[in-house]
Amino acid sequence: MKKAAIMIFPQFCMQEISCLTELFKWYNKEITVFASSLSPINSEDGFTILPHKVFSEFNRDDYDCIILPGIWDFREALNDDKNIEFLKQFCDDKEIIIASISSSPILLGKAGILKNHKFCCGLFEEVMDEYPVVPRENIVRKPLYEDGNLITAIGFAFREFAVAVAKKVGIDCSENIFDPVTREYSEEELVFHITEEFID
Repeated sequence: MKKAAIMIFPQFCMQEISCLTELFKWYNKEITVFASSLSPINSEDGFTILPHKVFSEFNRDDYDCIILPGIWDFREALNDDKNIEFLKQFCDDKEIIIASISSSPILLGKAGILKNHKFCCGLFEEVMDEYPVVPRENIVRKPLYEDGNLITAIGFAFREFAVAVAKKVGIDCSENIFDPVTREYSEEELVFHITEEFID
């Protein structure tokens, strides 16, 4: 199984990709966290993350997907040329899966990836007025949208985003794996035992 590349930048939203990375963990898909430098990066959720590698260490043959979390304030990430140059190499790549949620499609827009794709995003209309790198003519007003190798979602569809991306990379997970609690459980249903798969 190929690995997943997680691209992070200042003020990225860990919560929007945590269901997806948890699925990768459950199904033994290794992740590598990439950034423009190896300096600590603060997430919008209050975590400080150390990237594993910089973009120059990315080996295309090792990865089948690139994941972009949303961003609370995207301006620093958008103005970091290393982020945009890294993404530009995938403009004509039809094989690698690019998955971008919430506001992060603005980075794809600046890199030119959205010119030939339909997509959705969680950007304010006024933001798109100010940053015309996002091609409005290609926007689809849906919570989640898949166009070829590009998967995009609005931030509140993080569960659906996780399942769609996981399935796209070949993980056979349930569609409702992250559904909210919708019924009462008996005490017996909430007693858990270690199974053999966890003993090793």
